[in-house]
Amino acid sequence: MRVLMILAFAAALFAHEKVFVVERENSALAVIENHKFKNEIKNLHNFNHAVVKFIDSDGYVITRDGYLIKFDPQKEKKIKEIKASESAIGFTLGKNFVAVANYANKNVQIFDRDLNLLQTVDTGSKNVGIKVYKDLLVFACMDSDELWVMKNISRDTNKPYFKRIKVVKEAGEVPFDAMINENLYVVGFFNSPFVGVLDLNDFTYRKVPLKLDKKGVVLKVPHFGFWSIMKDKFFIPAVGDNKVFVFDRNFRFIKALEVEGNPVFTSLSPDRRYLAVTFSGKKFPIVQIVDTARLKIIKRLDFGGMVLHVRWSSEEPILYVSNNAESKVLGVNTDSWEVDFEVTVPKPSGIFIYRVR
Repeated sequence: MRVLMILAFAAALFAHEKVFVVERENSALAVIENHKFKNEIKNLHNFNHAVVKFIDSDGYVITRDGYLIKFDPQKEKKIKEIKASESAIGFTLGKNFVAVANYANKNVQIFDRDLNLLQTVDTGSKNVGIKVYKDLLVFACMDSDELWVMKNISRDTNKPYFKRIKVVKEAGEVPFDAMINENLYVVGFFNSPFVGVLDLNDFTYRKVPLKLDKKGVVLKVPHFGFWSIMKDKFFIPAVGDNKVFVFDRNFRFIKALEVEGNPVFTSLSPDRRYLAVTFSGKKFPIVQIVDTARLKIIKRLDFGGMVLHVRWSSEEPILYVSNNAESKVLGVNTDSWEVDFEVTVPKPSGIFIYRVR
């Protein structure tokens, strides 16, 4: 028993997670391990809206100025970079490809895992919300209000090739982001009071109304994400309204959670017990915690400064919080909701966790 307790303590002390934090103004990724600043990966271009994703032992970044970068998250070094476009904010990873949704070049590009260009799909639009489902690639066109579904028709497992098989026209006004849960692709719109739900099995499309009381000034775009989905609930941040909408699996309305400000992120804890909600504007310093069973706000955390992102640890009772104004990443203990530790990181924004193999 004593040996087991020692092993358990050691596992908690030396977590297998490695935390990568976007340094918004430094063109760098900070590396945090065991609650301490460890390293930086530098010279990564415009990081104003950088997004990081992992697959197997590879890490990828898309930068605001359109660079797609591959890096080694274990050795913490850049491997390769290519210029995908003049502006991009979204990409997705498949088993044998990387797909980038470009803004400025108005196309979607497909690369292999080593960043060799395989295909360019001209859309005539800024593109967002790109996701993968089985052999399908789906994304939204901001300028044309369309959803495109493309299918991999290649027989070469190393070189996918996608053909457009479905277009949903007049999907909604100005799509801005999307999330996916199994076969359901859920897309949000700037100027339409609903979300769109596309079933990727039969391509049926429906518009689910959102009960918006008001439309305020949107200072920061709400982000949909995989972390906003439970087995029995969807959580959707409103655009320009102080609400988070809750729907069941069949998109029947459950509740509109009244929150403190305009929500940006709705981030679920790994055990799905809690939802962390972040805000823009005057409420930037605030994070509200929702009990997902009772659908009730149970905690209000005020960090001062400007909270740009949060991320839950899957190995410890820790919620990582990036406070941009204070140049700190905070580790909040989710048992006590007190700050356990602080790590100095210059102007942090996005937080991304890699499980060390």
